[in-house]
Amino acid sequence: MAREVVTDVAIVGSGMGGSTLSFGLASQGIDNVVLERGKRLPREPQNWDAKEVFGHNRYKTKERWWATREEREFAPGVHYVVGGNTKVYGASLPRFREEDFGELKHAEGTSPAWPFTYAQIEPWYGRAEHLFGVHGTSGQDPTDPWRSSQYPYLALPHEPDVERVVSGLRNVGLHPSYSAMAVDRRPGGTCIRCSTCDGFPCQVDAKGDAETRALKPALATGHAQLVEGVFIDRLITDSSGTRVVEAIGEQDGEPFRVRAKTFVVSAGAANSAALLLRSATAQQPAGLANSSGLVGRNYMVHNATFMVAIDPRHKNRVDFQKTLMVNDWYLEGPQGYPLGNIQMLGKLRAAMIKPARPLYPTWALKMATDRSWDFYLESEDLPSVDNRVQLGHGNRIEVTWTPNNMTAHNDLIRETKKALKSIGFPVVINQTMGVETNSHQCGTCVAGNDPATSVLDQYCRTHDVQNLFVVDGSYFPSSAAVNPALTIAAQALRVAHEGEVLR
Repeated sequence: MAREVVTDVAIVGSGMGGSTLSFGLASQGIDNVVLERGKRLPREPQNWDAKEVFGHNRYKTKERWWATREEREFAPGVHYVVGGNTKVYGASLPRFREEDFGELKHAEGTSPAWPFTYAQIEPWYGRAEHLFGVHGTSGQDPTDPWRSSQYPYLALPHEPDVERVVSGLRNVGLHPSYSAMAVDRRPGGTCIRCSTCDGFPCQVDAKGDAETRALKPALATGHAQLVEGVFIDRLITDSSGTRVVEAIGEQDGEPFRVRAKTFVVSAGAANSAALLLRSATAQQPAGLANSSGLVGRNYMVHNATFMVAIDPRHKNRVDFQKTLMVNDWYLEGPQGYPLGNIQMLGKLRAAMIKPARPLYPTWALKMATDRSWDFYLESEDLPSVDNRVQLGHGNRIEVTWTPNNMTAHNDLIRETKKALKSIGFPVVINQTMGVETNSHQCGTCVAGNDPATSVLDQYCRTHDVQNLFVVDGSYFPSSAAVNPALTIAAQALRVAHEGEVLR
């Protein structure tokens, strides 16, 4: 006999969107159930073991997706655990720039305007920053958007070896700023400022992940529940096809169903689109809520490059490296068009890069990483209907993604490399990421005002189905060029309070 759950709002997925929405609803007394296909991530010594985390991919899904352009399987960078990818993210929570919400011309095309403005989401950015305990300082970054509330905590100070880079960049005319970081470094906080943050689970609950900062407080209200180990296979509608009446799947191999007044899909851009496509009916053969034909299309993941600057003369003695961001070329580079964002990574160690460089001896990798300063470069990839998520044999997720706007990204690589060499790094190497690096996935159920050219309205309700929402990065009309997590959280709070979820 199938297990059945009945609630007001059923939320599929416990990542940044699902958990924050749950908190927003529960804080208003609205009962909701969060359905997570994975389990709670265990607290164990391996959490901080680089070989286990990066070499053995201990916490990543064993699932394989298919890259259609390359015609090969790949291991996606997703984590099916309570809290989703935020359990291992770098805790960087910047706001999008105000210009990101309007039409923006790029080297290879135009980024579309969103169905709401920065001013409309701005108060929710502030609430999200307080919910996740963000440390930051405004005013240093020339592209900083205006704000109606200050960061709840001061920015994390740079360690001396990072300060050296900051001083050098200022000397060559750039404006390095502090990164907005969600770690519990407040007075009396639990953060120990260790080197096992970016890419690792946190053993001391100091990282501002979705489970720690949103889901646990939601559960504490008594108006939210968490059900683990549930894979939702399909959404079932009434005879009109305009309302979802139940979701069906399985829990630990047994049938599972949930009935609710409202259903929210928050499974990540690829899996949210896949669920809608699996829910096709005779009335909606192209997939649920897909009259526009855009479910799964406009898949975006950022153009991303790892850049490592090495000074053989000096060791980098930093522990917590991820405190620096540079946005001088975010809106306009030397060539006249936007290039993107530069930020520091968590400190790379030999065991972390060994899987990517298996032929190099560990001692050589250690020698290099002991003397490296590590950066992450992001440029906006433009929405394209040809970049998409589809279902293949056995409902396998298939991703078609051809990078675009690479002219700008290559310019960002060149300008950054030039700057780093000018401040004293004789060796600067870089590697651009491919389809596997999809932690910033977005765009597969774009929001807009016209049902013919979008899947969702400005509050993430599907145009076609009255009681169905998609609240995660799927709704992004464009990818911007900074980490998406805070924008997902801010919109989740906005939807919870303004979106008439129980209408």
